[in-house]
Amino acid sequence: MSVATMTTNKFQTCIDECNRCSQACYECFKACLNESDVNARKNCISILVECAQMCQMSSSLMSMNGQFIKDHCQLCATTCDKCAQECSMFKDEHCQKCAQECRTCANECRKMAGI
Repeated sequence: MSVATMTTNKFQTCIDECNRCSQACYECFKACLNESDVNARKNCISILVECAQMCQMSSSLMSMNGQFIKDHCQLCATTCDKCAQECSMFKDEHCQKCAQECRTCANECRKMAGI
């Protein structure tokens, strides 16, 4: 059920996953900045912000039933896959949880892109 128009939204699962992933990425970003090996995490920190932004944009486009949602969701899936790969290189809990959220989001975005 969409929030404002109260109609069924076929994109809602993907919107929710994108929002969760974006939140996870921002939380992980903040936690990574406080790790002692922050220099080793530069690529990870960079992709975390990129992934969060991509997920936010995907969520917004799906909410308005934008023209390019399939293309954007495919790119979002690719970005989430890369973020999951980077995060999974670090063994701390926040990176492992973020990597899982990214994988889940990537799967939902691939489904969305295939509609």
